[in-house]
Amino acid sequence: MNTPLRILASCWVMTAVAGVVSALPPLPQPSGIPSPGPTNGLPYRPQPILPGGIVVPLWSEGAPQLRSARVHEAEHYTMSRSVPGRIASVTNIHNPSIEVHLVDGSLNTGAVVILAAGGGHRTLNVGSEAADLVPYFFNYGVNTVILRNRLRSDGYEPKTDAVDDAMQAIRIVRAYSQEWKLDPARVGIMGFSAGAELAAPAGVLFESWAAEHKDASDPYAAHSARPDFVALVYPGPTPFARDPKPTVPRNAPPSFIMCPGSGDRGHAIWADQYFDAFLDAGIPNLEMHIYGNGFHPGSGSTAGITDRNGTPLGKWQDRFIEWFRDLGFLAKTGTPTKAVRDTEEFLAKPPQVPRKG
Repeated sequence: MNTPLRILASCWVMTAVAGVVSALPPLPQPSGIPSPGPTNGLPYRPQPILPGGIVVPLWSEGAPQLRSARVHEAEHYTMSRSVPGRIASVTNIHNPSIEVHLVDGSLNTGAVVILAAGGGHRTLNVGSEAADLVPYFFNYGVNTVILRNRLRSDGYEPKTDAVDDAMQAIRIVRAYSQEWKLDPARVGIMGFSAGAELAAPAGVLFESWAAEHKDASDPYAAHSARPDFVALVYPGPTPFARDPKPTVPRNAPPSFIMCPGSGDRGHAIWADQYFDAFLDAGIPNLEMHIYGNGFHPGSGSTAGITDRNGTPLGKWQDRFIEWFRDLGFLAKTGTPTKAVRDTEEFLAKPPQVPRKG
């Protein structure tokens, strides 16, 4: 039975020795690689990092949030070392923007997730913590928005400048909800690590932020900056990690939180602080997953929605979708979500007495 195999092997060896087997042709270089746009004396125009992205600057030309001396500079892209043509991170962001990816046809639920990537405020890891999630959410009919916010490494303050960018992104998405066929009651934000330091304030400080940012010259100022949901993924320090701690507004949005446990102790503590504050306030539809096996990811293969060697931590995104579906965000667009109804019922009740001890 093995004779034919031995014959084939012998023939291959003889032809190889005889020099019949030719070398493989060289592989072509990656094509269609996104690159930063050209620069001139005008504000830099950010380019999409994924095909089909609609890029909208967050601030109008001449807005006080922009630094006139640097707003013309091009962004810097760092490419993946393992996947040719894939953008891993972005820096030098002086004209912050959103990149919108829409779901077409009957699949569209009207829900949209603004993705705030991490990177320690040094880089913006848009590959693993933003771009990778676009096709994942598309399969559930969920639209996605990649936030490109300003960074500490470029001279900006995350607690003000970057949070301003996140809040403004929510306003803009809601402002164009009709044009983009989005449900203005299904606009939320998901932050990873340092990006969660933008998402968490969005879920807590939206009222005070709106009161401070109502410039009539801002075309988006009339639209609400309150997210309809918040997701914190292995979060950096939230507003509850600092004193004085803010009061959780009674109309705070439902929140989903995930983090490794003792393997990522610092981030787990910050996750627990946010959860504890919302639980103490009685905010409905609060969910948290702290995983026993895991660690804080880097910017590469361990971040975002990677498998993580088959551990439960690698399925956190499925737990998010279960929570998201349960709250009605995947139902037919235009119908009131369970999240909205539960918040309305909660607001109709007397405030709860905070826990003691």
